[in-house]
Amino acid sequence: MRPAKDFFRPLAVGAPQPPSEIPFPPSRMIHFFPPSNEKMRSKVPQIAPTVDILLANLEDGVPADQKEAARAGMVEVATSVEFGQTQFWTRVNSLDSPWCLDDITAAVLECGDALDVIMIPKVEGPEDIHYVDRLLAQLEAKSGRTKPLLVHAILETARGVANVEEICAASPRMQGLSLGPADLAANRRMKTTRVGGGHPGYLVRDDPPAKTQEDGTVETDIDAHRPTHQQDLWHYTIARMVDACVTHGILPFYGPFGDIKDTVACEDQFRNAYLLGCVGAWSLHPVQIDVAKKVFSPDPAEVAHAQRVIDAMGDGTGALMLDGKMEDDASVKQCHVVVELAKRLSERDPELAATYGF
Repeated sequence: MRPAKDFFRPLAVGAPQPPSEIPFPPSRMIHFFPPSNEKMRSKVPQIAPTVDILLANLEDGVPADQKEAARAGMVEVATSVEFGQTQFWTRVNSLDSPWCLDDITAAVLECGDALDVIMIPKVEGPEDIHYVDRLLAQLEAKSGRTKPLLVHAILETARGVANVEEICAASPRMQGLSLGPADLAANRRMKTTRVGGGHPGYLVRDDPPAKTQEDGTVETDIDAHRPTHQQDLWHYTIARMVDACVTHGILPFYGPFGDIKDTVACEDQFRNAYLLGCVGAWSLHPVQIDVAKKVFSPDPAEVAHAQRVIDAMGDGTGALMLDGKMEDDASVKQCHVVVELAKRLSERDPELAATYGF
């Protein structure tokens, strides 16, 4: 049995104390870049100030013969770029790969204090996090790091989704979770080849209209035009992920949207995730940065309304009518969520602060 107090003790002599609370700076987008690509590395100083989180990707999308170059590129960026308020993350290769151990070792021993979070792909259970937790503590002690690295896990298998509660609770280092729809779809044997987003075949159809026959009887006309409505393949999984994250005080993110040109559908998918409680999403191309920034920043009109409710509610108890709608204890809590997020984002973005009137 592990005593509760041990949960927040270092797992290695000389390692920093694990965090008791996960910080929540602006996290609207996790922008991926391939550090093995010299041209992309050269753009990092210009991209970094425009994003909340910049991630050096060592895993999927990096060919096997470029894994070592990607790792070296991550270290180069970490040691040469001034990130300011932007968080710097890396996604290492999966725990069963031949590159993961070297990825994590380089991230801790060679990147200095620039690195904030290590993203672990294909996490299937708490045992994966326990391994990473102990390894990080040993490496932190060896490097003399004083600030503990945080861990972000990707849900990419059915087993991972089934164990999502245990994964969230596995370590005080747990920073958050991301949905990995492509790998998860393959693992579940879902019949879609899209990377995130909906599918036109996943739908509901209006009931058939009534049709009066010549003899006066009424039958339904199944051949008549019947509007259809596309459904969200990921609604259940996102909602379950959000509940698990909020329960354990960590942050939920939507993952990638693969159709780079379809910024309209990308915005819709991001907004679904935002409304369900996600704090941000991945951006795989610069055009998705502004989409994420727009979606995961509360609308100014919503912020203004939320502030009116808070002001009108006084101590936050009771009930009142405002613009013909009832507001009570529960609704003022919703309003505080919106206003607090707007204020947090405004600290990073003066232009956004101006739109909110802060």
